[in-house]
Amino acid sequence: MTATAAPTDELDVPYRRLPPTATADFARDGFVHLSGVLSAETIAHYEPVITSEVIRLNTQHRPLSERDTYGRAFLQVSNLWRENETVKQLVFSRRLAGIAAALLGVHAVRLYHDQALYKEPSGGITPWHADQYYWPLSSDRCLTIWLPLQETPLDMGPLAFARGSHNFSHGRDLPISDESEQQLEQAVADQAFEHVVEPFALGDASFHRGWTFHHAGPNRGTTPRRVMTVIYMDADIRLAEPTNENQERDRDWMPGAEIGQVPDTALNPVLFDGLAA
Repeated sequence: MTATAAPTDELDVPYRRLPPTATADFARDGFVHLSGVLSAETIAHYEPVITSEVIRLNTQHRPLSERDTYGRAFLQVSNLWRENETVKQLVFSRRLAGIAAALLGVHAVRLYHDQALYKEPSGGITPWHADQYYWPLSSDRCLTIWLPLQETPLDMGPLAFARGSHNFSHGRDLPISDESEQQLEQAVADQAFEHVVEPFALGDASFHRGWTFHHAGPNRGTTPRRVMTVIYMDADIRLAEPTNENQERDRDWMPGAEIGQVPDTALNPVLFDGLAA
C-alpha cells in the first residue's frame, strides 16, 4: 500500500462554516446537509482511489435483476482504510471527525468503521431505515457522514431524511428491507415528519444520527452514484449487549471489546480530540 500526497492539507484544517447553533440544530433535526466540506480538488484526488478499491474488493457480481431489495440498493465495501493508505488519509481526516464531534456535542470521537456505498445505474431504492438498528452501542452519540464523490442530482438518488425522526422509537427493530420501507414510510407520513431531499453539489456532505430515519431513491442516471461514508462514535461510548443478530455480527467492528467496555481497539482509534488539540 502506498500513499500519495493530497492536493491540499484541508483534511486536517478545521471546517469554519458551522453555525453557532449547529449542535442544537443537529440535536433537534437529527441531520444536517453542509456545503463545501471538501474542495472539488480533494474529492477528485480521492474518488479514483476509492472507486478502484470498490471494484477490487466488491463481492457482489449478480445482475441487479437477481438481487433482493437490499442488494439492488448499492454495492457496499467496508473498512477501506485498512486496504489503502490513501483512503486512510480521508477516513482519518481531522476536519471530518471534528465536524462529527461538534455536531454530537462531545470533545472526542473514535472510528466505528467506513463504508463505500455505490448505487449502480438503474440501482434501486435504499429503503427507509435507521442505522443504529445495526450498532450495539450504549448511547445515541454516534453519526454517519455521507460524502458523495460526484455531484448528486435528485435523479441519482441522494440521501433523504425525516426531520426529527431520531426521537421516534417506532421502527427501531427493522433492518433495511421491504418491510422497513413500507412501515417507516407510513410512520413518517403519520407523524408528519418533514421529508427532506436535496441535490448534493460536489464537496457537500450530510451527517445524520444513528436513529434518524433516512432513505434514498433509485439511481436513474447513467453513472454510479459513488459515496464514501464514515461512522463516528463518542470516544467514551461503550459496547452494549446486542439486541439482534445484526448487532451481534457488528461486534466484529470492535474486536476484543467486551460488553460494557469502551471499544478502544486497533480498529477504533480516536480520530479527533478537542481537548488534545
